[in-house]
Amino acid sequence: MPSDPNIGKREREVLTAIVETFISTGEPVGSRTLSRSNREGLSPATIRNVMADLTDSGFLEQTHTSSGRIPTPEAYRYYVEQISGTAKLAPQEESMISDSLAGISDVQEFMERTSHVLSLISRNVGVTVASSGTKNALEHVYFSRLGDQKVLAVLVTRSGLVRDRVLRLDLPQAELDLAARYINENFRGWTMESMRAELGRRIEQERSEYDRLMNSIEQLYKQGALASEAGTQVVFIEGAANLITGQEDRKRLQELLKTLEEKEKVAQLLGAYLDVKQEAVRVVIGLDDALPSMQNFVLIGAPAHSGGDMVGSLAVIGPTRMDYQHTMTAVSYIARLFDKILNESE
Repeated sequence: MPSDPNIGKREREVLTAIVETFISTGEPVGSRTLSRSNREGLSPATIRNVMADLTDSGFLEQTHTSSGRIPTPEAYRYYVEQISGTAKLAPQEESMISDSLAGISDVQEFMERTSHVLSLISRNVGVTVASSGTKNALEHVYFSRLGDQKVLAVLVTRSGLVRDRVLRLDLPQAELDLAARYINENFRGWTMESMRAELGRRIEQERSEYDRLMNSIEQLYKQGALASEAGTQVVFIEGAANLITGQEDRKRLQELLKTLEEKEKVAQLLGAYLDVKQEAVRVVIGLDDALPSMQNFVLIGAPAHSGGDMVGSLAVIGPTRMDYQHTMTAVSYIARLFDKILNESE
């Protein structure tokens, strides 16, 4: 909350120092600790008064009467808004990332390696989701009647991937040809997810106008003729063991680890917070709106684009006490590298 009237220059410096000290040490921060490192030479008494004001404003909390203060989620949110976007990774970290991702030409391979790299750099959980993009968009479909109650459905993507499956259907070849023509003329270039969603809508809305055609398409649709492994989301998670160190609330940690094992929930989590139109790294402090078990955790993530198409997302998940500047810089660097590497490989 940069516009908060209670946050002046002195309050901002004290709050920033408390957040960074707590991130570094994990211990409640006292006024004497701050006074020793304060560049303006503020006395412990002055700092105590500022800390009291920040506590009243909801930025700090005191676990015990005699202890120092620790940041609240509001303090972390304010701190993140103040962070400059000019930070850079150390040269050795940039080299490590480049070496780890070198030679990749496939989205899923990039995402798998990236989850590992993010977990190493952040010392938290690296999460990536690979979804279908233009390379896995529809090129054409073909349906062929094999005999009574059997239809061969062939789906070809723009990357050249061919998926075929035999369906238990009893439709004449003329209706199969009509259905294939409708899909190819209306949906060539669409991703699998978009095509299936739009077809589901049209089946309901246009049934009366194209009753026989849409009935055939509905049967093909429900039997999985347009399903494709290439069109599903693939989730990669690395570094869950990093959360075990220093976590006092074992029950909460167990709930988090259980959530991370359910990869569909992780994909939903990233989908809830990362937008296709997003350009900058997003920091979300407190993830309980999406998953109650992740109330005291943070997501730092960005979408991954290839050209103008979003083909996945990458993020770090960790406790509120994490190195925000470093993690945000790493996520931003890899997101920018993604487009460059994938385009060079084509």
